[in-house]
Amino acid sequence: MAVSVSGIFILAVFLAAKGYSGESENDPVVPGSGESFGVYGVEIPEQVSFAGEPMPLDLFDVRESLDREMLSNTYFHSQTIRLIKLANRYFPQIEAVLRENLIPDDFKYLAVAESGLSQAVSPVKAVGFWQLLKGTAQEYGLEVNNEVDERYHIIKSTQVACDYLIESYRKYGSWTMAAASYNAGRRGIDRQVERQKTTDYYDLLLVEETARYIYRVVAFKLIFENPETYGFHISREDLYPEIPTYVVKVDSAVAHFADFARANGTNYKILKYFNPWLRDTGLTNSRGKTYEILLPEQGYRRADAYGEQ
Repeated sequence: MAVSVSGIFILAVFLAAKGYSGESENDPVVPGSGESFGVYGVEIPEQVSFAGEPMPLDLFDVRESLDREMLSNTYFHSQTIRLIKLANRYFPQIEAVLRENLIPDDFKYLAVAESGLSQAVSPVKAVGFWQLLKGTAQEYGLEVNNEVDERYHIIKSTQVACDYLIESYRKYGSWTMAAASYNAGRRGIDRQVERQKTTDYYDLLLVEETARYIYRVVAFKLIFENPETYGFHISREDLYPEIPTYVVKVDSAVAHFADFARANGTNYKILKYFNPWLRDTGLTNSRGKTYEILLPEQGYRRADAYGEQ
């Protein structure tokens, strides 16, 4: 793993450096060719905002904090390229829920910072795209048990994140502080506000993870919105496409999802890919609850469907 990542990193540095130099991208530097190359600093725009709130880049500590995250994510090529590709698949789902809740579109980048757009499980058992703890998820109405864990449901977990963020915005009157509270928790933020006598995120001394959080989110925003500016030359065909799905409603028990999948023209692996919230091989459903299971339309497992986005 280390060798392959190193090789990708070195090649990507060459390509990124060429992009910054202003030379034609059709004439890239070839490793070992004897041509000179370099690693460049990252240009920070004169004005930067998060959720419509300006970032005070005239403050040295703010500018340097953003510079750190820009450098980190610009030169972590393999990871950042993959995230840009994944965003094309998952952002439309997240954006729709944000719009319905009147939450600024920039909050989709919180999901990138939280989980890398993956169904991650943290050391403290926070789960899914939005890294929800079990108690928080249940408090906001999600089902969490051995068979069903809706923290893995992209739409439903995004709705919970929206509910939390709306409450935080009402409390702090700032989307930036609402985002910080998503990372540190409202109690954690409140302790520091009381201790330091300021409600401005950019003036607060916070634990490193939260201190870097907004800058990391904004770094993703700047790179994703203008990838070529930062050396990422990704064609439309390179992006992971949205995969059309249809819904199968289930209001009874399912003995085994392998059989269920086969009866619906797919397999267990693909069924779980689209429905990671189904956590067991079957579903007891003793209450007769109606669940909506997503299945891909025929033909969209084929890689050649990528060109049809």
